[in-house]
Amino acid sequence: MIHYLIDGSGPLLAFVGILFAFGFTCLMTTKFAGRLPRDMGRDFAVDGKLSAGKPRGAGLIFILVFAVSALLFSDMNLELFIYLAMVVVEMLTGYLDDASDKPWGEYKKGFLDFLVAVIIAVTFLKFNSSSIELATIGITVTLPPVVFGILAVILVWVSINVTNCSDGVDGLSGTLTIVSLMSIYVIGQIKKMDPEYSYIILLFVVCILGYLWYNASPSILMMGDAGSRAMGIFIAIAAMKTGSPFLYLLIAGVLLLDGGLGLAKVFLLRFFKIHILKNTRTPLHDHVRKVLGWSNTQTVFRFTIIQIVISVATVYLLMMSVIR
Repeated sequence: MIHYLIDGSGPLLAFVGILFAFGFTCLMTTKFAGRLPRDMGRDFAVDGKLSAGKPRGAGLIFILVFAVSALLFSDMNLELFIYLAMVVVEMLTGYLDDASDKPWGEYKKGFLDFLVAVIIAVTFLKFNSSSIELATIGITVTLPPVVFGILAVILVWVSINVTNCSDGVDGLSGTLTIVSLMSIYVIGQIKKMDPEYSYIILLFVVCILGYLWYNASPSILMMGDAGSRAMGIFIAIAAMKTGSPFLYLLIAGVLLLDGGLGLAKVFLLRFFKIHILKNTRTPLHDHVRKVLGWSNTQTVFRFTIIQIVISVATVYLLMMSVIR
């Protein structure tokens, strides 16, 4: 919006926008954290009861600040506005669950995620081609729009839910999301992503950083589903905008394994009576803390280190494919 009011603002305005997003996140969190719903503790998570009484649903704050920052400081277009609206919708569905005395059922949340994923897929196909670049080997494949749409729905739905499942240790899902998004940002620079989408990634990252100021172990508040579900959908959209959505498997690999194995385990047992990973607790962050004895800090650092290594290797492969 400010772009239309101030001519020639360019990089300086973008710089101000990033500072605004971080500072306003911290300010609003300080002011409104006490009004958030309180966590009841989780019976089945490792040390889940220790979170009882902490404010949860802080995603309401940093996602709304992100939305305001994007509207004020980015060069908004219709496609970007729809994506922004869907991120806010996912945040709101998560927050309503966080604030509810009776948690929403898995099927209700899963169906809502499906509807949002369909809107994202249709929007993407409206403004982009159905071509997919297998970036690390430099091959481009054009898929039928229906096939692309189905794959896009799966990507968005999975990303929302694995990111949600990974939110169980102070700072873990937020830090991993930052690494994934900054990996996408670097890839976007290599692949000449639209500058406005690259800038939106930076705004989202600094809003998460503002939240992590309060969520670093030992945390004083938690993002809840309001934050994790919004982060998941944003990662999926960002991956799709690179033109190489399969890169999600690498740049969000730790999130996918941490949260995804639990989803796969429950799905196979519930619908096919197949019991896998009998000796492995899921999400994996519970396994390494309970079985391997990692502290919360070790879990966050080691999971993050693994993702950074994978991301660096992925970026290198992509750069080599571009040079060839």
